[in-house]
Amino acid sequence: MSDKCSCSCSSAPKLIFPCSGASNVGEIADHAGRKLTKEGVGKMYCLAGLGGRVSGIMASTESAGKILAIDGCPSDCAKHTLLQAGFTDFEHVRVTDLGLIKGESPVNDENTEKVAIEGASALLK
Repeated sequence: MSDKCSCSCSSAPKLIFPCSGASNVGEIADHAGRKLTKEGVGKMYCLAGLGGRVSGIMASTESAGKILAIDGCPSDCAKHTLLQAGFTDFEHVRVTDLGLIKGESPVNDENTEKVAIEGASALLK
């Protein structure tokens, strides 16, 4: 099945760009993006491809109905990648803003769920 809209009754995809950084909070962001995709809330997409300005990824992102960046920490790599690629209209969730601590909070279902709930809420705004 194609992700492209073939009629006006279809809605554009909601794309999710999680940080997949080397820290625990980056891993939690990645797991939350995968969970949201599995649950059909949106579609996890390639942050590295966006940073590399891959034409197909850029075009798909331009046609997205909604965009969500999930960052692990205040470095905000996902947010900055979107901004550098020219995207300014997106939702943003930061794992450490949800009380999780870089280097300390475990990568587990409970913490992933906490971030996924916040991400789903942002995409439904």
